Amino acid sequence: MESSAKEDDSIETETSSQVTKKLNKILETRIDNDKETLDALKELSTFFTENTFQARRNLRSKIEKRSLSINEEFLSAFREVKESLDNIYVDVQSMNSMLIEMNSRLQATKTQTSSLINQTTKLQAESQKLSMQQELADNFLHCFQLSPMEQAILKGGRDTPLSNEFFTVLERVKKIHKDCSILMNSGHENAALEIMEQMTHYQEAALERLYRWTQSHCRNIEVPDNMFLLPRAMFYLQERPILFKYVLDEYATSRRSILVKSFIDALTQGGPGGTPGPIEMHADDPKRYVGDMLAWLHQSIPVEEENLQTFLKICKESDKGGHISSTLSNITEGICHPLKVRVEHIMAAAAGPVVLFAVANLLHYYLDVLKQDIPGSMLELTLKELLQLAMQTFIMALKSAVSLICDKIEPPPADLSPPPGLSHALAMLKDILSVTSVGEDRKNDLLKIVSLVTDPLLQAVNLSASRLPTTDMAVYLLNCIYHMQSTLSLYEFMDERLERLQAQSDAQLDTLTSEQASSLVANLNLGPIYTILQEQEVGPLSSVPGMEPTCLKIFLNKLDSFLAVPDMLLLHQIRLLLSSSHRRTVQHRSYEVIGAIYRQLYKAVFNPVNQYQNPSTLMPRTPEQVIELLM
Repeated sequence: MESSAKEDDSIETETSSQVTKKLNKILETRIDNDKETLDALKELSTFFTENTFQARRNLRSKIEKRSLSINEEFLSAFREVKESLDNIYVDVQSMNSMLIEMNSRLQATKTQTSSLINQTTKLQAESQKLSMQQELADNFLHCFQLSPMEQAILKGGRDTPLSNEFFTVLERVKKIHKDCSILMNSGHENAALEIMEQMTHYQEAALERLYRWTQSHCRNIEVPDNMFLLPRAMFYLQERPILFKYVLDEYATSRRSILVKSFIDALTQGGPGGTPGPIEMHADDPKRYVGDMLAWLHQSIPVEEENLQTFLKICKESDKGGHISSTLSNITEGICHPLKVRVEHIMAAAAGPVVLFAVANLLHYYLDVLKQDIPGSMLELTLKELLQLAMQTFIMALKSAVSLICDKIEPPPADLSPPPGLSHALAMLKDILSVTSVGEDRKNDLLKIVSLVTDPLLQAVNLSASRLPTTDMAVYLLNCIYHMQSTLSLYEFMDERLERLQAQSDAQLDTLTSEQASSLVANLNLGPIYTILQEQEVGPLSSVPGMEPTCLKIFLNKLDSFLAVPDMLLLHQIRLLLSSSHRRTVQHRSYEVIGAIYRQLYKAVFNPVNQYQNPSTLMPRTPEQVIELLM
């Protein structure tokens, strides 16, 4: 009993604990956050309208009835869906039967038409292949053949003008010919060879037509269309050197005749409208006449070179220079004869060496300028020949003029000045040297010219002075040499010649100094004293006759007078020297002689051995004082 009671108590306790847990769980539950509970309560509110004890007791049965009603509605709706699906199933079964039937019929039809389909497929493949072959053939013909229109452009007619399309087609022919090598490497040797032969034929015919057109139109390169087309024509003709050379020869022939005509017109008619005037208007002025002709060439040849540069502007640079040089030489060849005839006539009629040297220098200058454009040409050779002839004619004229002057050298005048013939010859030399000389041989030319003038003049002057006294001859020659030095010192390259003249001048100065010193010694009675001083006397000089103090006083008195006016004992010929430097040199050198003798005498007088009484009274001036007064 007790155990049963204990079990009842434990069950009751456990039940109470579970109820408590549930109750706590319900109390802890937050309904406002439980969406399902809220939805359920909301649905419950639709039919649970009265909260009574009886209503709560019947709530479960109401809910079950409501659930049953909902399931019945769902079942009714699902029955309608099933009926619809059954109808669809019937329709699908019907369609499946029809498809099976159609498939059977299609299989039957396919079996019957399989041969037709195979044949159609084969024909389509064949058609596609033929289309590809047709397209390939068209592309091949386009790449390796000329169209009829292109053939017509290339062939042209006799009067059909050349155009840019011609060069386009010609370039296409060259490209096809070049592309044949690719075709040959791909294994189509026969086709490539045939196409190459055909293109070669087209190219030869085109170049022949191009040659004829270029040959006939190269005479009018100034025409605007020709200025554009001719260079392109020459570019393609380079592939045929013979045709290229023929065209250049034709061009040179045409331009040569035009250049010669223009040269003759410039000589006889002048420029457009007579400005500038005809060159031959100045035929009486050889320097201007020759200079104008050469200047015209200098202006015209660059124009021809520029035309040639335009004519060959797109040709290969490696060959262009040689062609331009040879063609320009050919063009200028026609000028040679008229130029040579006129220059030779001028040199034959030239007035004198000055004009001839001016003409020679003009030829030398323009030869150096023009030979850069026309090296090795006939014009260069002609200018060289004219230059050589001009120099030869000039030298002959110079020799003749100098010889004529030397033959007419007058005897020395009373004032011992240079003769007029010398002045005339030096004036001519001045005029010659004032002409601007050009070229690498300028120094040699000038030295040769100076030698041709001065050497004969010196010889003639020496000859004319040979009968003069020594002093007069020295003064006369010094004046002539000084005149030559004054002229030559104005020009370059004359150092050697001036040194030679200076050597001759020094020799004459020595002679003149000797004469002046001798005159001073004689006028001052220094001769006996100088002789005694040079001799080796035994005993004191004061006892030697001529060296007594009284004799010395006579010399010293004259010396004092001379020191007061040194120029009073100067030779009159010295005053005739043109160069003040020469006069000073002669004076200084002669005074140095007197000073040297005085120094020697001063030492002798002051030497105790010579026993002079009161030497400082006898000779109060030291040698330095005497020399200072003289200088």
